Amino acid sequence: MSKKILVTGGAGFLGSHLCDRLLAQGHHVICVDNFFSGAQRNLAHLAKEPRFTLLRHDVVLPFAAEVDEIYNLAAPASPVHYQFNPIETTKTCVIGAINMLDLALQRNIKVLQASTSEVYGDPEQHPQPESYWGRVNPIGLRACYDEGKRCAEALFFDYHRQHQVPIKVARIFNTYGPRMLPDDGRVVPNLILQALKGEDITLYGDGLQTRSFCYVDDLIEGLVQLMASGSDIIGPINLGNPDEVTIRQLAGLIIDITGSNSKFTHEPLPTDDPRQRQPDIAQARQQLDWAPTVPLREGLIKTVAYFEKHLAGTFVAHSG
Repeated sequence: MSKKILVTGGAGFLGSHLCDRLLAQGHHVICVDNFFSGAQRNLAHLAKEPRFTLLRHDVVLPFAAEVDEIYNLAAPASPVHYQFNPIETTKTCVIGAINMLDLALQRNIKVLQASTSEVYGDPEQHPQPESYWGRVNPIGLRACYDEGKRCAEALFFDYHRQHQVPIKVARIFNTYGPRMLPDDGRVVPNLILQALKGEDITLYGDGLQTRSFCYVDDLIEGLVQLMASGSDIIGPINLGNPDEVTIRQLAGLIIDITGSNSKFTHEPLPTDDPRQRQPDIAQARQQLDWAPTVPLREGLIKTVAYFEKHLAGTFVAHSG
């Protein structure tokens, strides 16, 4: 059955892919974005789609719409962007969540919160299950995002307990793919662009810190399956790829794919940067029958092709 679905942050990396997926399923999509980190070019291919509506709006301000479901993805997700205006980042995470929860309460509809693995901070437990409460610096440079997302989760569960709002909470781990911003500041676009330009590849610290990278198509599948799950499944549920690699291994793979002659250079680790990040996805496997299927090399090949077009000036936002 066709639904009218609201996607906040829908012009961003994940949001634009989610809009594509929901439209492909036959739904009507209302995309809301203030374009702080989202880009209209990510949605240019939908300009003539009659079931798609794009609205410039900041979720910090109240929003009303007659919709059947809400995906709340609004928030800058890379340190470069969320540290640029940390107060606005916290407002987006917290007040934005309240506004979407109030809309869901008013209409008695499901609302999904795109939370983050950053709620675990620099973890002492590895891999990270949903039962782990995390190790976050509440006053550090990353706190605007980390604590903003933690507060949003608290609000979602309080609205569920106090007002019976039907909620879904996904904790998203490192995701990559086409439509990531070139100036994103995150490791995959950084390394790919340095390799394609033949520049030295920057490794922070010894490069042995680990991450687990999930291709965007897999992640979107997880979000859609979580939203479609039964009312007893509310989360939080980890969504990510449990295959752990060091940043040095990632850089080597990118050099191999691009055929670059880039050499490694080292810089100090950023403040509060986690040494390890790997999801325990047992709950996603059991409750959603979900697990990522795209191998890292395959996903990187598609992502490299996207950035090659960007550098060549033949940028096509909906490629990949």
